[in-house]
Amino acid sequence: MLLNFVTWNVDPVFLHLGPLTIRWYGILWAAGIWFTLMIVQRLFKHESLPEAWLDKLFIYTVVGAILGARLGHCFFYEWQLLKEPVTILGITFEYGNHYLSHPWELLYIWRGGLASHGGAIGILIAMYFFNKNVSKRGYVWIFDRLVIGVAICGACIRLGNLMNSEIYGSATSLPWGFIFVRSGETQPMHPTQIYEIIYCLVTFVILWWLYWKKEAYKKNGLIFGVFLIGIFGSRFGLEFIKNNQEVFESNLSLNMGQILSLPFIIWGIWLIVRSLNQTIEKKSDIVIK
Repeated sequence: MLLNFVTWNVDPVFLHLGPLTIRWYGILWAAGIWFTLMIVQRLFKHESLPEAWLDKLFIYTVVGAILGARLGHCFFYEWQLLKEPVTILGITFEYGNHYLSHPWELLYIWRGGLASHGGAIGILIAMYFFNKNVSKRGYVWIFDRLVIGVAICGACIRLGNLMNSEIYGSATSLPWGFIFVRSGETQPMHPTQIYEIIYCLVTFVILWWLYWKKEAYKKNGLIFGVFLIGIFGSRFGLEFIKNNQEVFESNLSLNMGQILSLPFIIWGIWLIVRSLNQTIEKKSDIVIK
């Protein structure tokens, strides 16, 4: 017999150590990074790539992802309605960003606030420097390997959102609706965190198949393009049933998540089209800028 809904009241804290708390969210972030590292390590070994690259890739990726996710949340989502509109050079601003006047609070990660789009942008910037300083194989080249692991990392992070009872969808009558007790909900809501876990895992399976069965890594940008469509295309559609994260989004035709997803979707389409028009090159000849 199916339940009419799921009552979700999970403690987001995994362990209390005096004043220190270890949260499921942090554990799952760490697990996602570890999975990414293990997957990319296997791909590097398969292609006989220098082992030293992996350690450097790990550092670049972690720093880029965490800094980007934090800054992305602060500047994409933390816009508050001003008590009094401000007019500058004839332009009236009704919303302001708290961190513009309190930049030191960008470091207060313990308050929460990490945005996946910001993390993606952070990784894009980090990989520019990784390619320039380390691999020198081409900017897109590294993403054809890295994103296979990132898809698993994305699933882990969304599981962390579920453990936090955050970033869920609108009300639903479907039997798998979740009542997020800790967020003060009294009716079933779409557990969009689970939906996102599913599309991350499906994307991973497709990318894994493309890499090992179709040797798609020999077509520069194909795996990365499929990743962008799979992750950000799914995210764009799912946003229609997700609650807005901030009040200012209610005045937008598309919410912030959809606006930020569009460039990645377009980029993914372009990469796939371009890669399918390439001829497969020998493994030793892949040096594409």
